[in-house]
Amino acid sequence: MSHAANGILWLNGQFGDFQTSRVALEDRGFQFGDGIYEVARTYNGVPFMLREHIARLFRSAAGIDLTLTMSGDELTVIARDLLIRFSSDDAEIYFQITRGAAPRNLLYADEMQPTVIVGVRPPRYVPPELRETGCHVITVPDERWARCDLKTICLLPNALAKGRAHRAGAFDALMIRDKLLTEGTASNVFLWLNEKLITPVADNRILHGITRGVVLKIAREIGYSIVERDINREELYAAQEVFLTSTSLELMPVVIIDDKTVGTGAAGDAHRDLHTAFRSFAQKH
Repeated sequence: MSHAANGILWLNGQFGDFQTSRVALEDRGFQFGDGIYEVARTYNGVPFMLREHIARLFRSAAGIDLTLTMSGDELTVIARDLLIRFSSDDAEIYFQITRGAAPRNLLYADEMQPTVIVGVRPPRYVPPELRETGCHVITVPDERWARCDLKTICLLPNALAKGRAHRAGAFDALMIRDKLLTEGTASNVFLWLNEKLITPVADNRILHGITRGVVLKIAREIGYSIVERDINREELYAAQEVFLTSTSLELMPVVIIDDKTVGTGAAGDAHRDLHTAFRSFAQKH
């Protein structure tokens, strides 16, 4: 199967694509958001941190009492086969596993057959100029459930927050829970404040992003002073630099928060330093 704009998909053993492949109407992912997912990407045709993404997929599965019928090695083999079929060095790898299909009932059987999707498609486009100019974000209440450390497909609050940001002319929304910063709609947040790199602690309130982990590792190796702790709104506004991290964004500088200018209003030295180091790391792994 050749490279196609709508990607290539493996769904319960059958090849297809993202546009035409179908799941059952009574799949619990469709009816209840009962499932988990992961998104990885490639650099120079090589999957980046794929083992870590699959390990988190299994942690999420355990967190929602979902028994997986395939091993991480089996999922990896499928993903690599799809990458060969997709035949592009620049790709995004998508995993989604739901509890499966059954007559609609909140109570689920322990022996259900999961719906397993592995897909490869072109990566989502991020305007490159945003990495130069920085982006505008707003803050919104964090209305998600209490287990944000699990990467589930229950993303309606995230979608509503992203829509609210879009209507405000902003790139994204940063979520505030109990007066404390948690994360973006699909990203982690870092502050450069008083010569320290500060980010919210990775407890149940945020997803411990794979890119977040790489940035922390790189920053420690370079010699940055790192603090993982609660961050209030006033500190967010007072930071000299703010940037977002995710698989698709890499490191994205934030220059306006709620119409307040961050630092000088331009991407700062810490962001440039760490993004350069991240790109170097990604090209080697």
